[in-house]
Amino acid sequence: MEQIEIFEIPSPCRGICEVNNRGYCKGCFRSREERFHWHALTEQQKRKVIELCAQRQKRVMAAKKRQSDIPSEGTEQTAEQDDFFKSDT
Repeated sequence: MEQIEIFEIPSPCRGICEVNNRGYCKGCFRSREERFHWHALTEQQKRKVIELCAQRQKRVMAAKKRQSDIPSEGTEQTAEQDDFFKSDT
């Protein structure tokens, strides 16, 4: 038995409307087809798209976190450098 929807599911659009290198919107994480056909989707399909968008956003945020955790080349000090700077003071 399918549940009756009382409220329409709103578009997840955030007004950013830029596409990333994988073809997903940087604002709402929908694909081109998901954005263009949003109005024609059933409520169940819209819920699925929103679920997929949340997964995509989670992956993007995890990748960004991993990138920020990697030290830039040349900025990491060696143990010898640490010892040198400590003995200087």
